[in-house]
Amino acid sequence: MKLRTLKLQSVVLLGLFLAFTSSLSAHLTFDDVNTKYAANLALWWGKGKPVVDKVEKAHALGFEAIEFWAYGKEDIDGIAAKCQELGIQVAQFTAWGKPLGSGKNIDEFEAGIKEAITVAHKLGAPMMTVTGHRWVEGYTLEEQLANYTKAMKRVAPLCEAANVMIIVEPFNPVNHGKNTLNGSQAAVKICREVDSPMIKINWDFYHMQLTEGALIHYLREGYDQVGYLQLADTPGRFQPGTGELNYVAILKAAHELGYRGYVGVECNPKGPEAEALQQLLKNSY
Repeated sequence: MKLRTLKLQSVVLLGLFLAFTSSLSAHLTFDDVNTKYAANLALWWGKGKPVVDKVEKAHALGFEAIEFWAYGKEDIDGIAAKCQELGIQVAQFTAWGKPLGSGKNIDEFEAGIKEAITVAHKLGAPMMTVTGHRWVEGYTLEEQLANYTKAMKRVAPLCEAANVMIIVEPFNPVNHGKNTLNGSQAAVKICREVDSPMIKINWDFYHMQLTEGALIHYLREGYDQVGYLQLADTPGRFQPGTGELNYVAILKAAHELGYRGYVGVECNPKGPEAEALQQLLKNSY
């Protein structure tokens, strides 16, 4: 009886030991995955906090790159200095958001892009996001898309000369209001018409899922116009692993297509940041 009890205790202890060692080995780092990530400062650490503190938080979690929204609201000199100090790359930032559908503010857009290019150079950022496709009343969809295309053609030579890429970000019709660019297809058409290596797409899988689904199919169809990738799970816009999307398969498809740039983690972390990061990494390729 004593021998049987000892054997049982040994089995239990062995099981606990294996579970413990398994939990240790399950802790992942960025070196364990192929995908390179950039932390979105706004969604990971909210608004109203000093931006340099957010850069430090990203670095503490192990991110080697960051991205952020409208640059005019941020301390650019502070970001540049802190990133240089910590060895962090600015993957991209938002350069423009005003609607371009009327075609009446293309001169203003051109001036804004010139200014944003100087910011990109200061930050060492290779690209910057442009939205600007909020619906403008009094114009048809066709007119607005034509004006948007005209605006991109205007600034393409500036971006080519400066070696700074504009990445056009489409939205979705579910929770982002009324826009002329939802999903990938219209944006792909515009970028192909502009035909510039410096006018591409910020391909956000979150928006694509809420607009058109079939994420791998459309990624393959439009990959020649991809400049940057972003992600979040649906529903909820939390980290991968919290919703319906198979990001292991999606990111593997992107890797197989040749994508080696950063993927922007434009999601709200659900739960403690360290646990959210582990879930991101476990659902990576």
